[in-house]
Amino acid sequence: MKTDLQTVKNTVNSRAFELSKWLYETNPVEKTKYWLWVLVRTVLIFGICFIILYPVLLKISIAFKDPVDIFDSSVVWIPRHFTLDNIKLMIDRLDYWKAITATFTLSAGASILQLISCALAGYGFARLPFRGSAILFMLVIFTIVIPPQTIMAPTYLHFRFFDVFGIYHLFTGKPGFNLLESYWPTFISAALGMGMKNGLYIFIFRQFFRGLPKELEEASYVDGAGVLKTFAKVMLPNSIPAISTVLLFSFVWQWNDDYFVNIFMANSVSLSRQLGMLTSLARPEYVGGFAYSSMLINTGALLGIAPIFLLYLYAQRYFVESVERAGLVG
Repeated sequence: MKTDLQTVKNTVNSRAFELSKWLYETNPVEKTKYWLWVLVRTVLIFGICFIILYPVLLKISIAFKDPVDIFDSSVVWIPRHFTLDNIKLMIDRLDYWKAITATFTLSAGASILQLISCALAGYGFARLPFRGSAILFMLVIFTIVIPPQTIMAPTYLHFRFFDVFGIYHLFTGKPGFNLLESYWPTFISAALGMGMKNGLYIFIFRQFFRGLPKELEEASYVDGAGVLKTFAKVMLPNSIPAISTVLLFSFVWQWNDDYFVNIFMANSVSLSRQLGMLTSLARPEYVGGFAYSSMLINTGALLGIAPIFLLYLYAQRYFVESVERAGLVG
């Protein structure tokens, strides 16, 4: 009898739940609220995305316009006279292929060196505590907020008269040798943990390594591995998310840098330096005056961000996953 009552009770509860669900789904007020929220959310997301992408979309539209379209008020986004002349002209004027090769070499080399030095430093701070390590790590974090302009003069003079502990001066009597107008200042800074944004990368690696289980290291030590072998064979392969994050951040920041490039390689052909000279195109003697000059400047800027844009299309999924996992573990 008790079982029959429980069955009836469960049946009634189930029917009541289905009835309440049906009333909720067919309630016009609730449905209106739901679809109104969907509409507001869609408009909000679309508006934010449009604001962010507007400069890029504008540059893409301008790059393929003919100069005739500049003075046609009916042409807004889609060119009426589609042309590639602007892109061809700017590729030639920027010495684009030579500049992009030099920039890629500099960015890739610096990124790899920063990855190695920052991974070692982050592992040391996370797993090899020593006296004063907390103070030293605070100084590393402090380098993130120091404006590079404050050390511009000593940095320039250091690489203009480069010497190691005065050894070169001791044997030759000269103040040092000139490393400017080469990749060496950037590569040396990156390899020694003093490159651009290195404090941030060390922090990322430190937080990630602190989140990995200590049993991995202990098992490696039991097998007879030392510190460096444990780092290279065990810890580093398990830090792919942090590696991806640092590598992409470093490459993009190095690609967009023009401050250190103008200090160390003032006479070189690099993409950031060439793009920095685009303002020289804003001269009224061009056909179409300043409007045509603006078209050329926007086209050159589009060519400058095109490689990074293509890199993002390829690596954005891995980048988002790496940032997420690095943040969760840290």
